[in-house]
Amino acid sequence: MSISHVPVLIVGGGIVGLSASLFLSSHGIESLLVERHTGTSIHPRARGVNRRTMELYRGIGIDEAVRAAGASLSPSFGMYQGSSLVEVIEGHARKETSGPPKMPGAAFFDIGPVDGTRVTQDMVEPVLLAAARDQGGDLRFNVECIAFEQGNNRVTATLRDRSSNVESTVHAAYMIAADGAGSPIRQNLGIQTTGAGALGHLLNILFEADLSELVRGREFSLCLVDRPEVKGLFASINNHDVWVFHLSYDPQKGEEIKDFSPERCRELVKTALGMHEIEIKIKSILPWEPTVQVAEKFQRGRLFLAGDAAHQMPPWGGQGATTGIADVHNLAWKLAAVLRGQATDSLLTTYDAERLPIGRLVAEESGAASDKQGLLSLSKSPWAILAVIYRVPRLIGYGYIYTSRAIDAEDTTPWFWRTVRVVPTPTQILGLCGKAGTRAPHIWVQLESRRISTLDLLGKSFVLIAGSDGDDLCEAVPKVASSLAVDMVAYRAGPSCELVTSKGSWESSAGISSRGATLIRPDGFVAWRTWSVPPDIHQKLEDVMKGVLCRSV
Repeated sequence: MSISHVPVLIVGGGIVGLSASLFLSSHGIESLLVERHTGTSIHPRARGVNRRTMELYRGIGIDEAVRAAGASLSPSFGMYQGSSLVEVIEGHARKETSGPPKMPGAAFFDIGPVDGTRVTQDMVEPVLLAAARDQGGDLRFNVECIAFEQGNNRVTATLRDRSSNVESTVHAAYMIAADGAGSPIRQNLGIQTTGAGALGHLLNILFEADLSELVRGREFSLCLVDRPEVKGLFASINNHDVWVFHLSYDPQKGEEIKDFSPERCRELVKTALGMHEIEIKIKSILPWEPTVQVAEKFQRGRLFLAGDAAHQMPPWGGQGATTGIADVHNLAWKLAAVLRGQATDSLLTTYDAERLPIGRLVAEESGAASDKQGLLSLSKSPWAILAVIYRVPRLIGYGYIYTSRAIDAEDTTPWFWRTVRVVPTPTQILGLCGKAGTRAPHIWVQLESRRISTLDLLGKSFVLIAGSDGDDLCEAVPKVASSLAVDMVAYRAGPSCELVTSKGSWESSAGISSRGATLIRPDGFVAWRTWSVPPDIHQKLEDVMKGVLCRSV
């Protein structure tokens, strides 16, 4: 039996596992990914990538490739309901051009360098796979993890090539379990889950039918059909000939999966379409249950749960895959820091502290977006509308604050600046105003004649962005970086600074004075901010960095 060694073993080659491989590679960390299936997903599954996830993909240079992969789906917006798809669609006038719509209040959401995009999981995963291979990732499909054990210094896993039945052993410093909702690894670790459980029973019917003329200029995202003989939800996939219908069935009424043959499903889809003469080809029928379940722990020793292995939620909030991608982005820089000896392994405990509350929150919100059958609720009651408004920050990937040892929550920003606002800005409403634990503020700046986002400076190292008069803070950074053997970069932002921007632009966005600064982690979250230059800045900055890296006593 062959034996190999790798810093990180990733079990699961879906959208989360592939993203983990890419994020680790971006930090220079080698990994081995194993996936029991022979290739990437052949089913659409997730149908969108939110703004924050596109920021993460921009950071590793694949955002445009991801957007291009979903070009055929990009015009699909709007959620409707009726007694058939034809009834709903024919009730809308055709648009002269088909393309991503200008959403009402789009200027309100100018909070990042990229927008989210419509794209299905089976479109995204080949992009991630190609990029991961380009980065030198060791990706092995048709290989499964059949056993593992962890000791004080490593994880030992037994792998089996499913085509040859040849087994091998891998020793890894750490292991990421991105092995799906059923997660054998989670079960083996004995980690329990909590939550509402299954909300309904659905059949995910992937089918081919040429509806291009029907939907041309009237593209939709989701359409709920509710009639006595059939209830379900249509989801557009390519706005031409590939579609999904989530068919609801009820075991309490004696209905079973075996009752729904391909022939019966074909007729039910035709009824829901309102097009009994159309030619339909059923490609697959996958039973599934919209579920709200969250693992009680995301870490057990040297093993970490991510994606559906950590949290399951109905897809109607559009947050299942993107929450998992945020999981591994949070984890990647921490693993890199520990493996390089820049941080103690206590830093890894902040993964659970930071990501578990977010996983629980978005799972509960996604569950609340479902009706009694587990389908998307399109209720127009005032309470339902308010609930949607409340969820908006999470839908686009923001609206939460990390609290852990890897965040220095000391805030010297004056109370009046943080609280007094006659008209709050979008960044303040979404919690993107520079507070420690939030995603760093975005503004456009000029760096060496290039127009970039402040977010484009992040990802490889700790970055300190000071106000226009923050020379003292910037001068302290190289000394602290050398003392701690940590990668750190410093910039000033202002009309005559390295980052050229209008006077006060960065200070206003970050909640600092012209002599203050924001310290940002490699994952783009604010680790610490100071309104002005603190006494003994070298010692203060060193203490902050030691705390964030869990090196302080």
